[in-house]
Amino acid sequence: MHTHALERYQHSHTFGQEAVRAAERRTLVVVAVTAAMMVVEIAAGLAFGSMALLADGLHMGSHAVALGISAAAYLYARRHAADASFAFGTGKVNSLAGFTGALLLAVFAVMMGWESGLRLVNPLPIAFDQAIAVALAGLLVNGASVFILEGGGRDHSHDHDHDHGHEHDHNLRSAYLHVLADALTSLLAIVALLSAKVAGLTWMDPAMGIVGALLVSRWSWALLRQTTAVLLDQQAPENLRAAVRAAIEGERDDRVADLHVWAIAPGLHAAIIAVVTHEPRPADDYKRRLPAHLGLAHVTIEVHHCA
Repeated sequence: MHTHALERYQHSHTFGQEAVRAAERRTLVVVAVTAAMMVVEIAAGLAFGSMALLADGLHMGSHAVALGISAAAYLYARRHAADASFAFGTGKVNSLAGFTGALLLAVFAVMMGWESGLRLVNPLPIAFDQAIAVALAGLLVNGASVFILEGGGRDHSHDHDHDHGHEHDHNLRSAYLHVLADALTSLLAIVALLSAKVAGLTWMDPAMGIVGALLVSRWSWALLRQTTAVLLDQQAPENLRAAVRAAIEGERDDRVADLHVWAIAPGLHAAIIAVVTHEPRPADDYKRRLPAHLGLAHVTIEVHHCA
């Protein structure tokens, strides 16, 4: 058989990962903004004695690192998209980066809770006016970063992304949660500082740090579960598998005997389908029955004759 005859049955396994995504560009912008604000908040927290503000600054630093990992993941996935050593492309680099970001969220939540607990037992004097001013600046920066990444969640740079928000892009989801955690700790710092200044409730400052740590821990756990499911090739949701089964079987005598559907990239899945039928047809006939909106980028079909 000539080489050109095989080309009909061969295709790329990049699955759009070679394209520069809007999420990548937006993440780079947020990295720069977050790193700059990190320096300001840590310096102010140390100078003015605010644990909530220092915690916010430390979170800024941790999230700057996590966001850097997210940006690096986009770059790596794009540059190695055509590397044949990746069986299904580099789409899972996205989830690996999201998993790493979730671990960092958990670590820094523990650090935040620990430091806040220490300050709750041994409170320190706070320069309220200066601390509140810096916390407000941090909240504005974090709010802008959340807005930027929300725009990245509606990335239309790839044809398959239009129906899938950043709940499928675990790398972007990780970046989003990091800046959202920053915005939360900034807001809690403002509430705590105002309460301490106006009502003398100095314990509110470390208490808000503990509240923030609990919320961030919850976000981290949710992202860890999502990314682990992808990295371990967990079966796709039941509704997607049911849609595949229904499309293949239809009203004919064909029956799906074995079905595996798993994620290989944000919003994209691979599938292996074993069909048993009294009237076998070419595999391409069964592939044509699968609707495009299911996001199946790589489908392998086995057809078995039922004697």
